[in-house]
Amino acid sequence: MHQDIFKLVLASESPRRKSLLSEAGFQFTVFPVKVSENLEKNLNVDDQIISIARRKAVAAFDQYKLLNLHNYLILTADTMVVEGNEPLGKPENPNEAFQILRRLSGKKHQVKTAICLVVEQPCQKDQQNNPHFICDIETTDVFFKTLTDQEIEDYIKTGEPMDKAGAYGIQGLGGKFVEKIVGPYDNVVGLPIGLLQKMLKENNWQVK
Repeated sequence: MHQDIFKLVLASESPRRKSLLSEAGFQFTVFPVKVSENLEKNLNVDDQIISIARRKAVAAFDQYKLLNLHNYLILTADTMVVEGNEPLGKPENPNEAFQILRRLSGKKHQVKTAICLVVEQPCQKDQQNNPHFICDIETTDVFFKTLTDQEIEDYIKTGEPMDKAGAYGIQGLGGKFVEKIVGPYDNVVGLPIGLLQKMLKENNWQVK
């Protein structure tokens, strides 16, 4: 079966996503983009998260094609913590981080990461190539131990929660709050490699 071979472009400056891709053996170029991460309230939670990843993919494709390169596959992702069917993004200040962590204390929540892949779709001669998008989402259940206010305050003082969805990083100091997980660990970190590999295989796409 014919496989299309692409150069992988990661449209993210997340050090966690870069590390996960490298550890999985992928070679890639980093091309970060900035987009609005506001949620579309008329969508369900999964579609809200996919929508943000797709926005990133659209922006990355529009900017990257200006470089006049070809045979590339752009990867974008968005990770969200969901509790009680409500998405919890990155805290805007320490007080918000405290409220989020108190909310997660002693309960189960979900971490969802949406992945979007985009490639050029060849058009007729003399026409611009169009983007072809594939998006999917992975979910991991995370169980938190019961936290004291002091534990939460001490953690916030480290600064770690401030750039993390759900105000914690499982791969960092926040990992001590997690009792168990059900589902892929790398999904909680920020990029489910198994889902990425599945999406590539289903579309007969290979990256080099």
